[in-house]
Amino acid sequence: MAAELLALYGYWRSSAAYRVRIALNLKGLAYEARPVHLLRDGGEQHAPAYRALNPQQMIPCLRDGERVITQSVAIIEYLEEMHPEPPLLPADARSRARVRALALAVACDIHPLGNLRVLQYLQAGLGADDAQKLAWSRHWIEAGFDALEALLASNSATGRYCHGDLPGLADACLVPQVYNALRWQLSMERWPTIARIHAACNELEAFQQAAPERQPDAP
Repeated sequence: MAAELLALYGYWRSSAAYRVRIALNLKGLAYEARPVHLLRDGGEQHAPAYRALNPQQMIPCLRDGERVITQSVAIIEYLEEMHPEPPLLPADARSRARVRALALAVACDIHPLGNLRVLQYLQAGLGADDAQKLAWSRHWIEAGFDALEALLASNSATGRYCHGDLPGLADACLVPQVYNALRWQLSMERWPTIARIHAACNELEAFQQAAPERQPDAP
């Protein structure tokens, strides 16, 4: 019996879903895209059917047969363990720790401060206007990228990609965050190493196919 196709619940412009798409593509894994519109009807992530799948009411969510995995970095780590080739993490423990630290600098310290539910609360709960939301988003991306640029530029382990000359977990997290930075009209000249790695990644088909505008639910 053929294995059931992986199913990825996501939204075209979600950077967390974007990073999982990159990982799936880098590993050459076929999957079914199951769009969850974050704005329609108050947000389809809050609908009972999706809440039953993921009580956090967040995306992405990966379904592998009867297994449901949430949280984008956990999903990518799951894919790495289930499908180890090609690897998204280096072979030695110290290098893996570095790659995870770079990935989490984006996934934990930059991305959450600018995601949709935070921006919605700033506006609806605290009365922020569009200019204040823009300033908030740009501030946290700038602060995060300043630190990330220093981590990448100062380490000899940085190669064509975040770690060496093969793309991996850190790159899968970095590229969607650069997409967000450009969306918020930030110039990447301030972060030349990040900009260089971003350009190198986007030369690869795996990253091109994962781009938001290439998704079936993109407007």
